[in-house]
Amino acid sequence: MASSTNVSSTSSNPRRIRASVLHGAKDLRIENRSLPAPGPNEVQVSVRATGLCGSDLHYYRHYRNGDIIVREPMSLGHESAGVVVGVGSAVTNFQVGDKVALEVGLPCGECERCGEGRYNICKGMNFRSSAKAFPHAQGTLQDRINHPAAWCHKLPEDVSLDLGALLEPLGVAIHASRRAQLPTGSTVLVFGAGAVGLLVAAMAKISGASTVAIADIDGGRVDFAVKNGFAHTGYTVPMKRGNTVEENLNIAKETAAEVGKVQRASGKPVGEVDAVFECTGVPSCLQAAIFATRPGGRIMLIGMGTPIQTLPISAAALREVDLVGVFRYANTYPTGIEVVSKKGPDYPDFSKLVTHRYRGLEDAEQAFEMAAKTKDDDGNLVIKVVLEMDDEDRARL
Repeated sequence: MASSTNVSSTSSNPRRIRASVLHGAKDLRIENRSLPAPGPNEVQVSVRATGLCGSDLHYYRHYRNGDIIVREPMSLGHESAGVVVGVGSAVTNFQVGDKVALEVGLPCGECERCGEGRYNICKGMNFRSSAKAFPHAQGTLQDRINHPAAWCHKLPEDVSLDLGALLEPLGVAIHASRRAQLPTGSTVLVFGAGAVGLLVAAMAKISGASTVAIADIDGGRVDFAVKNGFAHTGYTVPMKRGNTVEENLNIAKETAAEVGKVQRASGKPVGEVDAVFECTGVPSCLQAAIFATRPGGRIMLIGMGTPIQTLPISAAALREVDLVGVFRYANTYPTGIEVVSKKGPDYPDFSKLVTHRYRGLEDAEQAFEMAAKTKDDDGNLVIKVVLEMDDEDRARL
């Protein structure tokens, strides 16, 4: 079986593959595509694990993501790992059978930002499963893809393909942690206990924060974070909404004050924090973040929620609280592989983030429907949904 896969994947003749293709809101179709042999600097990867991201879910449900509208049928998926099944003629660092994580953002490599190593904000970025560029870069919910070898990362044998897929959202957490420049012993607050928030909290711990508190409106997610070692302590945010800007800002102040009362391991209250990682994009959370941060602290803007917000900006400016943007990641995969490979008191079991698995492209619709939930029909938390696939050659035998 291995040799037949090698021959077919390196043949000069195009091969037929299947792809899950989005044609409209909640309109997924399995289609056949023609995939050529990998180019000289590419590898061909049999995609085996793809995590479903919030942006994928927006495209699936609305055929758009904010103001980015899908303009042609597009395959979703970008949190992916797989197995090399074909190698381009100029590639020397991969061979058939290698497990790889895919870094799916392809920058121009020539602009000033790329030269600085900040390729995540390259204006010429082409990112798989994003409709921002046209023609769209097709996502990874396909049997196989050809991908530049330079943007593939070899996985150790003891790192599963599911963990390989998690390296993409973990990259966001690593990038955010670097931009936060946290001193050892910092006190950190994370708003949002979804997959990204949990990964951000874990990276804050790993980076040396002495206390990491996580806050969410879902008490189950907060409990999960603390019980599984992603955060030291947590706070369940009550559902409150005001009728005016003033009422909402007062609620945000109350939330910040209540978070400050949460106890550290020492028994002392958390108080004002050194840094807040805002992972929800919800206005009330960013407002509370400003009030919760100490003078001279930082707020990391990670959540891509409401694009235009009303903020108590003077409360930030007069205390020199920095608002720092975080967009995707750059140069994070080697660190991510090291992080998921380590064991220790500050390293949670990252595999626990994958709460639901589906098998094959035929189950993609079910997987997206589950990813839209916070709990499944049995009351279990939904944190990260992964679609797993077999190699299509083996599956047909």
